[in-house]
Amino acid sequence: MASMTDRLDFFSRRCAWVNGPIIVGAGPSGLAVAACLKEHGVPSVILERADCIASLWQKRTYDRLKLHLPKQFCQLPKFPFPEDYPEYPTKKQFVDYLESYAKHFEISPRFNQSVQSARYDETCGLWRVRTVGAGAEAGNRSHEVEYIGRWIVVATGENAEKVVPDLEGLGGFGGDVIHACDYKSGEAYRGKRVLVIGCGNSGMELCLDLCDHDAFPAIVVRDSVHVLPREVLGKSTFELAVLLMKWLPLWLVDKILLLLAWLMLGNVEKYGLRRPSTGPLELKNTQGRTPVLDSGALAKIRSGDIKVVPGIKRFSPGRVELVDGQALDIDSVILATGYRSNVPQWLQGCDFFSKDGFPKTPFPDGWKGQSGLYAVGFTRRGLAGASSDAARTAKDIGRMWKEETKPAKRPVACHRRCISQI
Repeated sequence: MASMTDRLDFFSRRCAWVNGPIIVGAGPSGLAVAACLKEHGVPSVILERADCIASLWQKRTYDRLKLHLPKQFCQLPKFPFPEDYPEYPTKKQFVDYLESYAKHFEISPRFNQSVQSARYDETCGLWRVRTVGAGAEAGNRSHEVEYIGRWIVVATGENAEKVVPDLEGLGGFGGDVIHACDYKSGEAYRGKRVLVIGCGNSGMELCLDLCDHDAFPAIVVRDSVHVLPREVLGKSTFELAVLLMKWLPLWLVDKILLLLAWLMLGNVEKYGLRRPSTGPLELKNTQGRTPVLDSGALAKIRSGDIKVVPGIKRFSPGRVELVDGQALDIDSVILATGYRSNVPQWLQGCDFFSKDGFPKTPFPDGWKGQSGLYAVGFTRRGLAGASSDAARTAKDIGRMWKEETKPAKRPVACHRRCISQI
């Protein structure tokens, strides 16, 4: 039974009615949904735990980052990139684009609102989303709010939380250890021996950046990995794959891509980069594993500037022992071990998402759940997939918005009175 303090807290927390969908997350997915909803005449509220839009891009990415795919595959709905942008926009250019996007559609997220829980209330047929102040507002009980609305859009994305593996002896290593989300530039590592754990696009680019700053990187390649050229004869490999998929089955496109990779990059297995038995597109579709689009790291691997090493056995002070018996003296460790969804931590009473934080229903049908629940940005198909989900979600909600009486005028059987409307 709840204590008297818990009951008083329940009744004292500020409650706000949302006249439209509650969108959780102000990254590209959340912005895209809000913009598409406006096109259908539907208002919405975006709740964002950070103090800015696209916090992953603004605060948790390295300085040299560029979009890995051509800009036409990364633009959000109803608003193309400026014509003078390069084919692969920089981090700053992409953030500027998102800021312009929000301004164009007059999107104003509610920042520093960290969602603690969201659940569907069967009694009143509404979603209840509880937030607390984050950042400068943390600990201020006056910033505890429960938002109530007819629909909820989960747009926190695939990369909400960093993944930090449990590595034997890392606590006693003694050197600098950071996650890739905290890496900005290789300047701080000049002259140092750096172990980069993780061989995805981020891991490869961090190694390249370290080389450019006269560091000595080694990259841990524990599993097999597909490495493809970023461009083929001046044309984006991804764009070529999209074109081929219109006419050919996936397995044949995979074979063509691997043939082109062999012709342009040679046999990469002799450098310690084993290719998976499954093709790159099939692997992306089934397991979400993105192939590495080489932007110069492979040449550094060939020259020996980037050393490829196998899996880690254990760390010791200033050293790492590898599974093949090698031991390396190192100064720093960078964990390019990726990110994960955090939806299971706050979405309650719902079996639409699996334990890994992705919709159980595979693409292209994983955007809509029951009772007004939607998911945008979980397709494992980048910004193009998020844009597709955003358009579908807005169209579906827009249809119901026109058919139904606006939620603010529906009788609400809540446990307590809402004292504000949004």
